[in-house]
Amino acid sequence: MARPTHVYTIEYVATLIGENLELLEEIASNSDNIDYGEMIHVYDGTDEGITTFTDRGIESLQEFLADVRSWEGGVRQFLLDEQRDPEKIERIMADEP
Repeated sequence: MARPTHVYTIEYVATLIGENLELLEEIASNSDNIDYGEMIHVYDGTDEGITTFTDRGIESLQEFLADVRSWEGGVRQFLLDEQRDPEKIERIMADEP
């Protein structure tokens, strides 16, 4: 199996696939949501670092989002289950189609 030779920052992925950055950050905060090895944390000297995705990681992210949106309660229920901040949930939901 070939190894990835490039990755995409989470900010770029949000733009690329037309998704809310905060929603992607919430999904990425639990590495179990994305296929193993397809989300890579890059240390850049800051406390936060940068979250990046391989090509397959972007596909995995899109599959995860499609799955979540098929659940009863959809994205809101996912965020509630993850015990996210109510204000953040409302910001994300304001961006949902």
